[in-house]
Amino acid sequence: MLESSRIGIPEPGRRDALVRVGAAAVHIGDYFVLTGEPYVLRLVFGLRRPRHGIPGRDLAGVVAAVGTDVTACRPGDEVFGWSTTGTLAEYACVPADHLVPVPADLSVVEAAAVPTSGLTALQALRDIADVRPGQSVLITGASGGVGSFAVQIATAFGAEVTAVCSTRNVDLVRSLGADHVVDYTQTDVARTGQRYDVVLDNVEAQPLAAIRRALAPTGTLIPNSGRGGRVLGPLPRIVTARVLSGFTRQRLKPLVSVEKRQDLLTLADLIATGQVTPLIDRTYPLDEAADALRYVGAGHTRGKVVVTL
Repeated sequence: MLESSRIGIPEPGRRDALVRVGAAAVHIGDYFVLTGEPYVLRLVFGLRRPRHGIPGRDLAGVVAAVGTDVTACRPGDEVFGWSTTGTLAEYACVPADHLVPVPADLSVVEAAAVPTSGLTALQALRDIADVRPGQSVLITGASGGVGSFAVQIATAFGAEVTAVCSTRNVDLVRSLGADHVVDYTQTDVARTGQRYDVVLDNVEAQPLAAIRRALAPTGTLIPNSGRGGRVLGPLPRIVTARVLSGFTRQRLKPLVSVEKRQDLLTLADLIATGQVTPLIDRTYPLDEAADALRYVGAGHTRGKVVVTL
């Protein structure tokens, strides 16, 4: 599945920074690309094997060198951000505008956990749902990578947050700031009669028709799971959501998260002010990165999984 190998240290381009990686988070998308399922991903990332030999997207570390046109960071700076050419390596070349300073008192492991999941949660709640103080927000998969950020961000926005998780995670999710916690093994949140202004569905364990019963008549539902079937993954659900949006006052808005430096700075501010704290499930050394990916692929993480170097 994944093997360690030695390659040369990459040379930064004019607008790049060479980062000595201290930690790299892995998420479910990394697992999908590596395994080639759902199969539709192979059209983008490689038919027979991933086009990029190094997996991983999120990282934190220290700038080792910069290109001639880089002014935003310099050697010795502690930074975190994202790369499209792999982060599960001792060094990674990253466009400098994909990096921001690590907030004070944040560990390198915590910083690496932020980019993909934090940006997804922020953009879902702020840009798509436009969450405002006093609104009711339901978050499924609340103990996972995106969910744990979403609970904290929605709380920071002043929403009344109801979080859905398993029995073992109830206390954990409550500690993240959720106003109400629903144990899905005991209660079907779609059948409680409660309606929410926003539903961020990170698990998609129920059909759209079922989860819409928990949505207010003019509320916003954001389907956000990459699983689905082995061939098309979440595409059928995404298409169905878009079609249904044309026939109902409810807004069904699938999420396409886009990494933006300014949004990463926003997350850094939320972290620096104590409103958001990355939740770390496990860490693995680099030579056990395959185990980290398998663990994430099993789908029961509590927060983020991080590989340390």
